[in-house]
Amino acid sequence: MRASVVRRAFAVCVAAGAMVFSVAAASGSAAGGMPGPPRLPAVRADTLAERYAANHDFIERSERAARRMGDTSRAGHLAELAAHGRTFLSFATRDDGLAVEVLGDLAHADRLVVVVPGSDTTIDTFDELGTRQAALAGGARAVRAEMRRLAPDTDVAVVGWLGYHAPRTLSRDVVTTARARAGGRQLRAFIGELKRANPAAPVTLLCHSYGSAVCGSAVASPANAAAPMDNLAGIAVVGSPGTGLRSVSDLAVRVPVWAGRGARDWIAEVPHTSVSVPGATIGFGTDPVSRTFGARVFDAGRGGHSDYFKPGGLAVHNLATIGLGRGAEVSHG
Repeated sequence: MRASVVRRAFAVCVAAGAMVFSVAAASGSAAGGMPGPPRLPAVRADTLAERYAANHDFIERSERAARRMGDTSRAGHLAELAAHGRTFLSFATRDDGLAVEVLGDLAHADRLVVVVPGSDTTIDTFDELGTRQAALAGGARAVRAEMRRLAPDTDVAVVGWLGYHAPRTLSRDVVTTARARAGGRQLRAFIGELKRANPAAPVTLLCHSYGSAVCGSAVASPANAAAPMDNLAGIAVVGSPGTGLRSVSDLAVRVPVWAGRGARDWIAEVPHTSVSVPGATIGFGTDPVSRTFGARVFDAGRGGHSDYFKPGGLAVHNLATIGLGRGAEVSHG
């Protein structure tokens, strides 16, 4: 989305009490004709294979149902997600859907990375959102490939986490914090699940665009101070409109916080403010790459808003380095 559209959305929201134009979300197949989700065991090291198998079967059954209903678009996307070898810890088809894909051995990895996506991410765009490198699945694969290149002797697992209902770009939700707060609760619970599955592995969050507000909500203090976050090792935000936090001092945990922005990313022109109106908070506060916020600013290259996970790029190299916990090797902006 162009910067002028974002600025106009913010302006209309503030002027009209958060009444901005909205487009209807693509609902996919009607819920009534789709199979019900499987009953899954709690996330633990010894239940991962069972969850993967159950979700693979569920995706295949959902694809067949979508084809029977004539929804060839949804069916095509589900067929891609059901490809051999893909492993989903969680999956849902209702509305825009939810999907949590695991790349690597979650239970035995030395380090875990969770990629948290931004707006317009659905199960229909999970594999391709404009370009494959901009999509959640492509980004997660690129990060893991770079981590393995940098540290071939380190066992790493990367999770593409669509565990919240991401807003649509042209919607009221994209400029308010409601989806971020709801997503933050889900992400915080997921970090706890990772601890149960692999207690020894440190977890790093890589948060793109609106996803950085989700990450900010997940680690905010003091409301979430009691959350199980002792396995969290670091956070990196890219292309961020703001995290919903005033500064890194608002975090409930003391971990390195990194922020990067590509030289051609239109998000730089989004107003970094936060305005409370009846029933909503518009905007996401302090610019994460500003000195005021207090993050460690890293070089995200010359790219735009969709280029952070481009294979071979400087941004994905630095993100992978952060995921490995090698902060001293990160190039700074």
